[in-house]
Amino acid sequence: MTGKPREVDVLIVGAGPAGLAAGAELAAAGAGRVEILEREQQAGGIPRHCHHGGFGGVLDRTAYAWSSAARSAPTPRGTTGPAYARRGVAAAVAAGAALRTGVTATGWAGPRTLETTGPAGLERITARAVVLATGARERPRSARLVPGTRPPGVYTTGELQQAVHLYGQRIGTRAVVVGDEPVGHAAVATLRAAGVHVVAVVTDRPATALRPRSTRTPVLTGATVTELTGRTRLSGVGLRHDDGRTTTLRCDTVVLTGDFVPDHELARRGGILLDPGTRGPAYDAAYRTSQPGVFAVGNLLHAVERAGHAAQEGRAVAVSVLHRLAGTEEPAGGGRRLVVDAPLRWIAPNVTGPDGARPPGDRFVLRTAVRLSRPLLVVSQDGRELHRRRLLSAAVPGRPFRLAADWADRVDPDGSAVRISAL
Repeated sequence: MTGKPREVDVLIVGAGPAGLAAGAELAAAGAGRVEILEREQQAGGIPRHCHHGGFGGVLDRTAYAWSSAARSAPTPRGTTGPAYARRGVAAAVAAGAALRTGVTATGWAGPRTLETTGPAGLERITARAVVLATGARERPRSARLVPGTRPPGVYTTGELQQAVHLYGQRIGTRAVVVGDEPVGHAAVATLRAAGVHVVAVVTDRPATALRPRSTRTPVLTGATVTELTGRTRLSGVGLRHDDGRTTTLRCDTVVLTGDFVPDHELARRGGILLDPGTRGPAYDAAYRTSQPGVFAVGNLLHAVERAGHAAQEGRAVAVSVLHRLAGTEEPAGGGRRLVVDAPLRWIAPNVTGPDGARPPGDRFVLRTAVRLSRPLLVVSQDGRELHRRRLLSAAVPGRPFRLAADWADRVDPDGSAVRISAL
């Protein structure tokens, strides 16, 4: 692929909460020409079609402070996703970042040169620093290997929200939601807003693994989807229960929620090392990937966390990028991989930083595959224990929990990988 060559100081790929926050912070700090690319026609990322509240509230306050103008304004305690997205776009543009929508990064023409296609045609954009903020996506039915016929009426949460809130499409009358993570609850709310009766929420987790919550919708635990039926329209969802029973729920709509994976195709094409746990780029506390000058932030790194968490990372990466531009970046190398033992799923960041550098907030983020009641977390390297601490609450699937980083400066840079276990 060839195209018109251009040069910028910082190129950010993805205009969701992380990319917009990074662009606003870098532009406001005088990083030079900061350009944000977004393949959609409208910037803002997933919050654009999340019409429920809670965005920009207390948990997202630091994420809202994307520009000096935003910092001087009162922070709202919560708003809808579209309003949150508009505020992020406004902050990035006001800070001086160039936002280009409808532009897709299709590949690499060099270590920090991206090939793009968009309204301006084909381009090759070379940057002094690249920030990947391409986010995450839910796996569709085909990737989940759900058998049966292939009738209309099958959605992921994102597809459902876009159909209802962006395009005003008619959905159906009776729906089944598969998955009891927070995104599943958002799917239930979206269906109800569209006038759809939710027959049940289905999860393969046992009842003991779920947090108690009040709901008008039956929750079927310990159940696995075995088949989708129907021809011109979905007619039912087949289930197998833990006790061996099989049932069919009659419905014309099913929403497959959760099961997020990082949108890492561009990173993979660039030869960037991926972490086997998160399936996103391996990165250290400075958000540096294995490719010098290429940084990564947001849910590309850990699918999937709150919009506020992604935006905080976007702001945090600005410090590392500014050091890169100024020539004061810490030398790469010396970082040790962080590896988790089952039933832990992953840890982020997953590479130790230079000279014991710690992640923002002085904490690592972890996920577990099963419920752990007050687990004892042990960090070790080459048989040497670096840290041991018991959590005061349970760790449950689908929700993050934290590990203090006060052991990071005791990692041997010449040793093997650091292991994190839950006992």
